[in-house]
Amino acid sequence: MTVGTQVRQALANAKSVQANLETFALQTKDETAKEKYAKAATQIQEVIDGLETRMEQIEQEEPSFKMDSKV
Repeated sequence: MTVGTQVRQALANAKSVQANLETFALQTKDETAKEKYAKAATQIQEVIDGLETRMEQIEQEEPSFKMDSKV
């Protein structure tokens, strides 16, 4: 598995985690839990941003990788 593939997989996983956290925040009636889920979703967005930046770098370094399926 290439680094690009691993980064792409990590990005997909991070987006899935964020979506789950946002769903939990919407579904709970507990305001404290809602705030914690929302905060965690915001924090994971920072991770997603970093992974997307890294993915762009990988695609620039290896243009053929860009042709592979995207997340």
